[in-house]
Amino acid sequence: MAKFTAEEKLNAVERALKGKESYMVIAKSIGVDDTAIHKWVKQYEHNGVEAFIKQYTNYTQQFKLNVLNFMIEYGTSLNETAAIFKIAAPSTILVWRRQLETQGMDALQSKKKGRPSMKKESNKQLKQAPVEGSTEALQAEIERLRMENEYLKKLNALVQNKEKSPRKTK
Repeated sequence: MAKFTAEEKLNAVERALKGKESYMVIAKSIGVDDTAIHKWVKQYEHNGVEAFIKQYTNYTQQFKLNVLNFMIEYGTSLNETAAIFKIAAPSTILVWRRQLETQGMDALQSKKKGRPSMKKESNKQLKQAPVEGSTEALQAEIERLRMENEYLKKLNALVQNKEKSPRKTK
């Protein structure tokens, strides 16, 4: 389904509320399913023009439970419940219900989205040098000297190999 601007949705809702055209005709003219028109009308009836203003929210666990309890208590449909609580997609409520049924209350916890931040604490641990004279400091110095010796040995071997091999010219 294509995305529609708030003005396009409002225009379709006004056409539907006037009653001169059926939902099917309006839906066909703008290239959408008639259930979308029904959903937009419900949202408009409950929230007015604000229903079509985009709001990106992170719902809390308590809010999700309140929505599910309301839906069960009053027997409202997904579309009606979404319109009442200003939830953009009714399928979101269905996802919450399935999560609650299969995984329990913890599944409704809000999860952080996006890439996790780098740990600053681990960088600090690497930068802290051991106290001079301690066994850790001595071990670190021994390791550094061993690596330096290995490097110099390899460098010396490469230099000797280069001197031994005659240069071949074509």
